[in-house]
Amino acid sequence: MCGTGRDTVGFPPFAGARNRPPDSWEDGGVTGTLVLAGTPIGDIADAPPRLAEELAGADVVAAEDTRRLRRLTQALGVTPKGRVISYFEGNESARTPELVTELLGGARVLLVTDAGMPSVSDPGYRLVAAAVEQDIRVTAVPGPSAVLTALALSGLPVDRFCFEGFLPRKAGERLSRLREVAAERRTLVYFEAPHRLDDTLAAMAEVFGADRRAAVCRELTKTYEEVRRGPLAELARWAAEGVRGEITVVVEGAPETGPEELDAAELVRRVRVREEAGERRKEAIAAVAADAGLPKRVVFDAVVAAKNAAG
Repeated sequence: MCGTGRDTVGFPPFAGARNRPPDSWEDGGVTGTLVLAGTPIGDIADAPPRLAEELAGADVVAAEDTRRLRRLTQALGVTPKGRVISYFEGNESARTPELVTELLGGARVLLVTDAGMPSVSDPGYRLVAAAVEQDIRVTAVPGPSAVLTALALSGLPVDRFCFEGFLPRKAGERLSRLREVAAERRTLVYFEAPHRLDDTLAAMAEVFGADRRAAVCRELTKTYEEVRRGPLAELARWAAEGVRGEITVVVEGAPETGPEELDAAELVRRVRVREEAGERRKEAIAAVAADAGLPKRVVFDAVVAAKNAAG
């Protein structure tokens, strides 16, 4: 999701940009402002009205891909008056101090990525952290979000959820990461590349269970938008035929199982999953007991009995 745009872009000045005074904090000090701006994830008509205003008036526009930024500004009918620079994964560390200097000097810096909200699986976190450390004001122009859009369309519970971003590319690391959240009861949201989708869904079916409900949301808000819902194993077979586009996967959380429904074998399995994910046995036993609403001694005894039975 990293841009490859040129270092700077020479946009002509924007005659209609309004002049913004430096932003003031309550203590009377003067500082610049970092603005994180959400951009459309597909349909340009979803751009928030404030986006055009901020693009026109910012002193510096930091863009993940300056070529995509040019297409965006042309579609919105706006021309940035300020300096436009690239800010992507490859130069994020080097560019952050430069932008902090601009902010400390009173500049209004606008950060945009290719789609969605900066810092959500996109460049931005380093700059936000550096700005906060310097007591620089940080605000946002809310915009479309693939995470929330997919969650709302999935048909799965939305009252509690967690965003897991992209899974590791290597199979072993991917399985380990999935095992870490195997007992997570909240709905899970992932981003995934289309060419890895079938392997990811198959791994999810292996760890979470073949019948765990999920939804694959493809090309959200675009012409060929598609939401495919079903059990993980079924979705994995579908994805094996080939899938294109931007992908967001929403997975149902682990079922809330009462103590009477968990036998010793299941308790041992859950402990083993956590151990394989890197937890120490004592911690794994405590976590499984807490999730199951059981005394730790019950889980400990089940683990010891399984070990003795195995010889």
